[in-house]
Amino acid sequence: KSDSDTYTCDIGDAQSRAKLVVQEMPVLFKQELKNEEAKEGKQVKLTCELSKPDTPVKWMKGDTVLYASEKYEFKQCGTVAELLIRDVKSIDS
Repeated sequence: KSDSDTYTCDIGDAQSRAKLVVQEMPVLFKQELKNEEAKEGKQVKLTCELSKPDTPVKWMKGDTVLYASEKYEFKQCGTVAELLIRDVKSIDS
């Protein structure tokens, strides 16, 4: 998007100008989250893949935003975002 501007081709005696408008591509899910089952006390990893690398991801449980802690770990590499939930309990369902 930062490349949007007016560009000029200059040959000295004449110029030609054109305006470039770069439209932002919407971010889509290439791979959506899948339902998981885990035994109490174990850990579970939720993974989704995005169409645009390094897109900021906000993880939520219901309407509550999750933050990195001993319980939750977030990883993101390129288009893949992961949430690791440690020591799962029935309340984590």
